[in-house]
Amino acid sequence: MGKRALLLINRHARKGQQKISTVIELLRERGFDLLEREMPPSGELSNLIRQHKDRVDLVIVGGGDGTLNAAIAGLIDTQLPLGLLPLGTANDLARTLGIQADLAQACQVIAAGNTRRIDIGWVNGQHFFNVASLGLSVKITRELTKEVKQRWGILAYAVTAFKVLWKSRPFWAEVREANGQVHSVKTIQITVGNGRFYGGGMVVASNATINDGRLDLYSLSLQHWWQMIALMPLFQRGHHASTPWSESWEGQEFYVQTRRPRSINTDGEITTSTPAHFRILPKALTVFTPAQSAGDSTPPQNTSAGLSPKH
Repeated sequence: MGKRALLLINRHARKGQQKISTVIELLRERGFDLLEREMPPSGELSNLIRQHKDRVDLVIVGGGDGTLNAAIAGLIDTQLPLGLLPLGTANDLARTLGIQADLAQACQVIAAGNTRRIDIGWVNGQHFFNVASLGLSVKITRELTKEVKQRWGILAYAVTAFKVLWKSRPFWAEVREANGQVHSVKTIQITVGNGRFYGGGMVVASNATINDGRLDLYSLSLQHWWQMIALMPLFQRGHHASTPWSESWEGQEFYVQTRRPRSINTDGEITTSTPAHFRILPKALTVFTPAQSAGDSTPPQNTSAGLSPKH
């Protein structure tokens, strides 16, 4: 069994620095031959993975959703399977995949060798696991500092959302589906989801999974701050589309145009802007998941025997 793993841990993640020695010990106990590298700046992470393509059998990334996002391009190019250690604040990808925050359990998931192929979202050349969005979420991203995350933990998202909500103003946008149908919306946020969870546990759509071969888009139109309070319980279950304040569509491709360029957030990082072309990359990546992954009816594949040296 080949278990040569490239280990990349974001020491600046909420639990990164304090958990490094624990992670290394847990993985070595499970038979992994670790090649540990310093986490480079996010723009260089995919290149580092490409450089090790022929030296390892898998990549293990410890960090939050932003760190994982920076690795997507390198993982797709090399087709190395991804082992995930949730060390961030929200850990929405881990939640989508059914991976617990407990590090021993997360390491065991990787060692067990059960994998799934998952979809990846794409917008203007940028990839995303969870969501891409514009409007309110961009303001939240700009306000959501490291200090706020350290202080409030998972509650940082809700605290920051209410802080910036009163300053948000609706804007006009045009959403075009792949079939040419156009929808004009006055919105405070447009969210395009690939996975199931985002924003610290909110649900993109009630039936969304990360391998359903589609994107879920919703536009949120609020007139008063109290409407967000009314919506919060619905966001937890993905039922916000049933209210008068939200419109939603699903498909493999969308185009979004705004009157002036607006920044777009991908998995918590501001990476591009409108006009935007969104599309799905079906089953683009292999990830290690529990045998029964949350919100996913696709049987896992056991690739323990397949983790053998490439050469």
